[in-house]
Amino acid sequence: MATKAAVHRLTQDYKKLIREPVPYITALPLNSNILEWHYVVTGPEDTPYEGGFYHGKLIFPKEYPFRPPRIIMTTPNGRFQTDTRLCLSISDYHPDTWNPAWSVSTILTGLLSFMVETAPTLGSIETSTAQKRMYAIQSWSFNLNDALFVKLFPEIVKKIQDKMEEKKRQEEEQKRQRNSDVDLSAEAYTAHELQHGIATGLWSNLMLILGVFAFAYTVKALLQNLA
Repeated sequence: MATKAAVHRLTQDYKKLIREPVPYITALPLNSNILEWHYVVTGPEDTPYEGGFYHGKLIFPKEYPFRPPRIIMTTPNGRFQTDTRLCLSISDYHPDTWNPAWSVSTILTGLLSFMVETAPTLGSIETSTAQKRMYAIQSWSFNLNDALFVKLFPEIVKKIQDKMEEKKRQEEEQKRQRNSDVDLSAEAYTAHELQHGIATGLWSNLMLILGVFAFAYTVKALLQNLA
């Protein structure tokens, strides 16, 4: 059970987070347990995480703010292991570096900063940029299949659904364009073959006519010689 000091501090942290939102971060505590917070990191532009939504949680000790929280990420992301305590200077792995003046906003800002870096730590993994981009797209369906995520973050759910619809429209448009290109290529090929056929036919007729004239000339010349 949280101490009064922890409840008071976390309540103040929540009010601050609403008043001064952290870019690319959404977070809130469970109604049933103020010590358990859930967050969503929206992948920043110009990073391999762009377009992704990464769900995780902060588990605060009852002694907060005098002890740091446990930090866990749930959505596969290519940067951190999932459902594993992350070893960060702002997490419970390093109580010796913890500063009680730090707030939830500070913790989440630090998490985002570390996510877009490449420095290894306990709980981090190495993946290619292409893999991270793949995880970003896959995060949509992963999160929509998480009942708690859907319940806690309805606005983000709407954003994901909109992105999925837009991606579907783009894929359909690309498919139509490919089919159109194939049809045009077929038409161009047919026209080329037709032109080639006409040209071949004309050339064949011309050669036949020339052949007839040549034969007639030869016959005429032969008759003259005989005369």
